[in-house]
Amino acid sequence: MVIFGGSGDLAKRKLIPALYMLHKRSLLENDFKIIATGRSILTSDQFRERAEESLSKYINKSDFESGWVESFLPRLSYFVSDPESINDVMSLGENIKELAGNDYRVLFYLATPPSLYEIIPGNLKEAGLVSSSTRIIVEKPFGYDLASAKRMNDILRSVFTEKQIFRIDHFLGKETVQNILALRFANGIFEPLWNRNFIERVEITAVENMGIETRGGFYDNTGALRDMVQNHLIQLLALVAMEPPIAFNEKEFRNEVVKVYRSLKPLSEEEIERDVIRGQYIESHLKGGRRVLPYREEKNVNSQSMTETFLAMKVNILNWRWEGVPFYIRTGKQMPTKVTEIVIHFKPTPHRLFSSRDECPEQNQLIIRLQPNEGAVLKFDVKLPGSGFQVKQVPMEFTYDKLGGVQSGDAYSRLIEDCLNGESVLFTRSDAVEASWNYFDPILKHWRENPVTPLYGYPAGTWGPDISDRIIDGGKKWSNPCKNLTDTDKYCEL
Repeated sequence: MVIFGGSGDLAKRKLIPALYMLHKRSLLENDFKIIATGRSILTSDQFRERAEESLSKYINKSDFESGWVESFLPRLSYFVSDPESINDVMSLGENIKELAGNDYRVLFYLATPPSLYEIIPGNLKEAGLVSSSTRIIVEKPFGYDLASAKRMNDILRSVFTEKQIFRIDHFLGKETVQNILALRFANGIFEPLWNRNFIERVEITAVENMGIETRGGFYDNTGALRDMVQNHLIQLLALVAMEPPIAFNEKEFRNEVVKVYRSLKPLSEEEIERDVIRGQYIESHLKGGRRVLPYREEKNVNSQSMTETFLAMKVNILNWRWEGVPFYIRTGKQMPTKVTEIVIHFKPTPHRLFSSRDECPEQNQLIIRLQPNEGAVLKFDVKLPGSGFQVKQVPMEFTYDKLGGVQSGDAYSRLIEDCLNGESVLFTRSDAVEASWNYFDPILKHWRENPVTPLYGYPAGTWGPDISDRIIDGGKKWSNPCKNLTDTDKYCEL
């Protein structure tokens, strides 16, 4: 395995720990080698020292076992190389042959800035490093807009076949995300209700209680739509909305995902203005007196920036199952808590038999919590003990930590393992990338051509602009979750 950008942050935080966990589970072949390459001037010994530091910092303490670490580090080597230089890439090829001999299979991982995605594949081909057994992993973003996504796909497909290309999105590697499929398709109590006849609306929220940290330069040229919505959130929507595939294999599963994307109702100019709310966090003082800087004062951010740190929007799906059921998606920085969850709001009963229902929520909810406290909650009404018929909504909860087994958060390990085994079910296909961008590109175009489109400020530590509630039909509001999985009707304590 060759990691381009091997000295970077992604390799340090995610890739090296993920590969170590595969090693510890004896899922790597004995002769499996890892070559990290980058512009940083390092020896292999220095890189191994850095790798050991990464492991001590980014994996669970219980997994950091000296014996396993000592047996893992010899798999690592480092090669100083500029991926834009064909001569350096050819020298890298010689280094690969020196380590692996002439009979080898290679997996290239592009953990680099996206600008290099258009350069590295061509250099690999020219250097003679691509064969029928070669595979390549590409990190998001898969393009900056529709045009750049198509261009990137064309470049990749000019060097590799689609079966050799693995577009990785760590969201799909999370056990809890995959559990959406099991919850839907393995349970007879849910699947018959999973349609427009029984579901009123769906909310998908993925928010963080932090700002952009040290990523100002990157984020200010990206924004919430590109960073989270066009990839992560739309994939979650697809898992909720897709039809059951006839078989759980790469072709059938990914076909159903693409069908969802192609069924998204295009947004008119009027709908973009009305149903897409963008915001940017402003100065706030949290409890205890801590001041939170406004986004425009963050390092490497334009002082007049119009980049959105919050996005909420309504999505409609034009197909038989979901016609008339709005999907609401939301993401944001500097929110009250870090949480990713899906809330399924079922339609209320047609008749209010019990008067006390005026005092409690009238709808059943299924809450799928992806982080933190991964699990699910089903909310339903019960009679309170005593005389009369006082009705109260109660939660029935399941949390993932009760199952044990492989850590649910070890998404990169799962996806790299799948790639090594040639399993591409949980990777994004080129037509899905383009179909997603085809839906979101008009929003970006509208913002470019209409700079007066409102960008609402919201104090850091709040749930975003109040006006975001207006996109929810029927005068209802967003479900603002708390860290406590069973207490979703209350606000978080800052």
